[in-house]
Formats: sequence, C-alpha cells, structure tokens
Amino acid sequence: MTQWMRHAVIALLLGSSGLLAACNTVEGAGKDIERGGEKVQDAVKPGDQK
Repeated sequence: MTQWMRHAVIALLLGSSGLLAACNTVEGAGKDIERGGEKVQDAVKPGDQK
C-alpha cells in the first residue's frame, strides 16, 4: 500500500508539472499569434481595402 501511494504521488507531481509547463507554452504562442494579427491589421488600413 505504501509503495502504491508513493508511485501515485510521483505520477501526480509529474503530471501536474507537465500541465503547468504546457500552460506557459500555450500562453506564449497565443501572444505571438496576437502580435502577428496586429501586424496584419496595421498593414491593411481602412482606406487601402478594395
């Protein structure tokens, strides 16, 4: 029982650290995509559209 609980705790810690790292990665990617969209909007001015 003690061995099983030790493995369960280790699995939970590893899983949660992976999720936290993924959140930072997705947040960074979202900021990069947002900046790209802003550049496209800046490039196309309202008077330039056909």
